[in-house]
Amino acid sequence: MSTIVFPDHHSPAADAEALRKACQGWGTDEKGIIGILGKRNAIQRKLIRQAYEDLYQEDLIKRLESELSGDFEKAVYRWALDPEDRDAVILHTAIKKTPTIDYRAIVEISCTSSYDELLAIKRAYQIRYKHSLEEDLAQRTTSHMRTFLVGLVSIFRYQGEEINARLANSEADILHGAICKEKAFTHEEIIRILTTRTKPQIIATLNHYKDDHGTSITKHLRDEQSCDYVSALRVAIRCICDHKKYYAKVIRQALNRAGTDEESLTRVVVTRAEKDLKEIKEVYHKRNSVTLDHAVAKDTSGDYKAFLLTLLGN
Repeated sequence: MSTIVFPDHHSPAADAEALRKACQGWGTDEKGIIGILGKRNAIQRKLIRQAYEDLYQEDLIKRLESELSGDFEKAVYRWALDPEDRDAVILHTAIKKTPTIDYRAIVEISCTSSYDELLAIKRAYQIRYKHSLEEDLAQRTTSHMRTFLVGLVSIFRYQGEEINARLANSEADILHGAICKEKAFTHEEIIRILTTRTKPQIIATLNHYKDDHGTSITKHLRDEQSCDYVSALRVAIRCICDHKKYYAKVIRQALNRAGTDEESLTRVVVTRAEKDLKEIKEVYHKRNSVTLDHAVAKDTSGDYKAFLLTLLGN
């Protein structure tokens, strides 16, 4: 469930006027910006952007970019965008990251989005960057990582809930043979199964794998190699099997490292706030014995902290 606290009725024009006032004068009223944008859902934010442009012949997002800075600016900028446009920006940033791409963000969006959502993201990407997502991703990757990631963003997954138990059993054996017997982590069958099967079918296959062989597939992958490609396989499996647990771990790692990983923290909060951040908060609390709100408040500061806490439901 969403953590956003938003009014049932609001005036886009009044919100646009308030944001205009917050950006004028000698200093920006960051609290005013947080109080409006942080408490509006995606439809309301879109109406505010339209009203702002109609009233002032100015792009609200560009104005916010010029007024704000640092991690706070990045979080507000991404939050103010339409969800599919925001994810397109996150993907482009991940692909263009140097010296190597941020494969985690790419796998996350690919494996947690529905087909319709991913199609909308890919359309937004093309409109914004004048290239296809697949084209840019293929240009910045090589070998098996390219095959795997391009496969994830290109595929049309069937959205049904049906499960073929016999197929799950046979493909669990295929995966075990490739990983544990052949040590062929780049085996085409691994990529085929993870990029083409439905999510319920993959979950059934991985459950068979654990039941038949006594250990989860991610444990076998972790024991054998630590290269980016194998890590990307593990991220995909975790996102498909239990993305809430996965995201709770991403946040914990972002907060517990030496120097907070604001990029990962921002990505999870702004992309999940209107989807399932409430459940992610519950998982985080259960696994870490501290509330996510408390952990974020402890490791962040200033307007960035205030904005994240607002998106978390404070």
